Amino acid sequence: MLFPVLWLLDFFGFQELSLRLMIFVSTAGVKVAVLKAVAKATLSRFFLEDINESCFKILSGYKGKKYVVTCFPKFMVEAFLREFLDVDYVIGTEVISFKEWCLGFVVSPGMIINGHHEKLKFLQQAIGDGVQIDLGLVHALSDHPLILLCKELHIMQPDEKAKPLPRRDYPKPLIFHDGRFIARPTPLNLLSILLWLPLGMILAVTRILMGVLLPYKLGLMGSAATGLRIRAQFSEAQRACGTLYVCSHRTLLDPVIISSVLQRKITAVTYSLSSFSELISPIRTVRLTRDRVKDGATMGALLNSSGLVVCPEGTTCREPYLLRFSPLFAEISNEVIPVAISAEGTMFYGTTVRGHKWLDSLFFLMNPSPCYQLMFLDKVSCQGRSSVDVANQVQRLIGLALGFECTNLTRRDKYRILAGNDGV
Repeated sequence: MLFPVLWLLDFFGFQELSLRLMIFVSTAGVKVAVLKAVAKATLSRFFLEDINESCFKILSGYKGKKYVVTCFPKFMVEAFLREFLDVDYVIGTEVISFKEWCLGFVVSPGMIINGHHEKLKFLQQAIGDGVQIDLGLVHALSDHPLILLCKELHIMQPDEKAKPLPRRDYPKPLIFHDGRFIARPTPLNLLSILLWLPLGMILAVTRILMGVLLPYKLGLMGSAATGLRIRAQFSEAQRACGTLYVCSHRTLLDPVIISSVLQRKITAVTYSLSSFSELISPIRTVRLTRDRVKDGATMGALLNSSGLVVCPEGTTCREPYLLRFSPLFAEISNEVIPVAISAEGTMFYGTTVRGHKWLDSLFFLMNPSPCYQLMFLDKVSCQGRSSVDVANQVQRLIGLALGFECTNLTRRDKYRILAGNDGV
């Protein structure tokens, strides 16, 4: 909302004041630990999309110590630079904090320097004099590889014709990230989102009511009329009652969408679900306890009474990767039907780690034209085989159907990376 003010400040030459204002509005009153966690979990995706391919080749090819200087607050970029670009030292703007809270003011004299030539001059003097900069550890060096590197990068600075770094060339795979925005947070994109929010909320509530109140066929027709696209491939044999469906996990709506395309009630099991999500769910949901014996008995009883949907990944993954499948499902049934699920939105992600999970379904349904695609695969036999082998086979089959890469990462890995806890 402050963009017009910031644009005017930039236009009249007050770039430093504009940057200070942005830093204050973004950070004042927030815990420093939260800012660092959000920066690591959310900003890395956008920074990777911003990398200039030519700059990356120069930086990754350099064998000495690597330094990065930036006007950004240091805590916003340091985790990304160290983890993805193997940078040794980050010299950035320092922000004042009091105890565990960020005050939003820049440390004097700070590191806000506009223009690449000014930064080079500043660094040349700092390295030559061997002084400490911005509370960071930048000591005297016997030679000055930083200056040569910065000059090369200055020549190759990103411009309108610069090529972004392809995903296949990322220094490490981007598997986990957080935040609600799918599109890059440019002023124009954010303006579009702000204008869309009121209509998006009405649209989400309408879609939920149609799913809860209308019969399946009418509900599917109503969803299509509002822009929710659902595509499914299956045979009549895959719609039999008492079937165990094992699916990849993209949003909380996965079991609901499966129930809709099968046009009958099924039961979904989950480890954690908000009261609001249970309230609006048109199908039965049953909580598990993380006790294998109890959970196996519960799932077996549910399977005998109706169809059952399980998501053995245990959590969602936004990127084209599959997490390791828990083998418990293979211990309660003689055969299972894998379901390859992919979900796409244009504005909002329907999943979160640090945000309010009870809003997940609303955010996904607020997308103008969300899309669900389901592929019901051939049955997989569990008889005479170890549950681990069955789980790995089902993971591979779903991965091949979707073109996703299978990993050994788990729910615990995701939460440790994004939230610093085990997700319990």
